Amino acid sequence: MANITASMVKDLRDKTGAGMMDCKNALSETNGDMEAAIDWLRKKGISKAAKKAGRAAAEGLVGVAMDAGTGVLLEVNAETDFVARNDQFQAYVRDVAKLALTSSADMESLKQMPYPSGRSVAEELTHLIATIGENMSLRRAASLEVGNGVVSSYVHGAVIDGAGKMGVLVALESTGKTDELAALGRQLAMHVAATNPQALDPSGLDPETVKREKDVLADKYRQQGKPENVIEKIIESGLKTYYKEVCLLEQAFIHDTGKSVAQAVKEAEGKVGAPVKVAGFVRYALGEGIEKQETDFAAEVAAVSGKK
Repeated sequence: MANITASMVKDLRDKTGAGMMDCKNALSETNGDMEAAIDWLRKKGISKAAKKAGRAAAEGLVGVAMDAGTGVLLEVNAETDFVARNDQFQAYVRDVAKLALTSSADMESLKQMPYPSGRSVAEELTHLIATIGENMSLRRAASLEVGNGVVSSYVHGAVIDGAGKMGVLVALESTGKTDELAALGRQLAMHVAATNPQALDPSGLDPETVKREKDVLADKYRQQGKPENVIEKIIESGLKTYYKEVCLLEQAFIHDTGKSVAQAVKEAEGKVGAPVKVAGFVRYALGEGIEKQETDFAAEVAAVSGKK
C-alpha cells in the first residue's frame, strides 16, 4: 500500500475542497493515485471538483502588452509579494512584455533578446536577482493575433498599469467597428477572468478529459443502482451541464446571465455592424499550479489520524 503523506492529503484537499479525513480515505482507497482519488471523492458525492486545481502560490506579476491586433501575456515570478511592488521588478515585467510582442512570445527567443540595459532579457533577470536578493523566474508567455478584428485585454488585481495578479487576452475577428469590438472584447476578457473556461467550445476539450467525465458520471450512478439505459441519458444530460461550466461560448455570460456567451456575442453584432467570431483567449493567474509548503500541515494530519 502506498504511503499517504501529509503533502498528498493537502494537495488533494486543495484540489477538491473536501475534508481532510475524506481526502486521506480517498488516497488510501486508491493507493495514492491523485487523479483516481479525485474521481473517488466525486463518485461518493463528497467533491464535485472537475476544474483544474492548484492555488495561486507563487508571487510576482502577470504583465500585458498590446499593439494593434496583437496582445501578449507574460508571467514573472518571485519569492515574495514584496517584489511585486519593487520599481525595478515592475519595469522589467513591463519592458519584457513589450519585447514579447516582437518575439511571438517564444520563450527561448525572448530570453535572448536585447534588454534596454544592453544585457539580454535572461541576463537582466540574473542581474535583478542579484540586486533585489530574491530568486525570480521568467515563467511563461503567450500571444494572440488577429488580422481583421481586435485583441482585448483585462488585468485583475492591477499593481501597476498593465500588470497584476491575473491577465486575460481575448481575440475577436470581425470587419466591424473597432471601438465596439474592443468594448465587447474587454467584457469577454472580464468574463474569462471570472469563470476560467477550459476551452472555447466542446471541440476544444481534451478527449481524455471528456471521457473521464463520462466515466465518473457512469460509475457514480451505477453505484446508485441506476439501469444502463437511464445512465446513458444521465451522461448525455451531465455532459451538457459540464460544457456549460467549462466551455466559454456555452457559459452564462457574467454581464447578463440570461444569455450564453455565444448569444451575447451574436447580439453584439448589431452594434459592431458585422459578424463577430471569438478566435481565442488566454488566461494567466499568478502562480497557478505552483504550491507553497505549509509547515504545520503534517502536525494537523497527525492530530486527525491520532498519531503524535
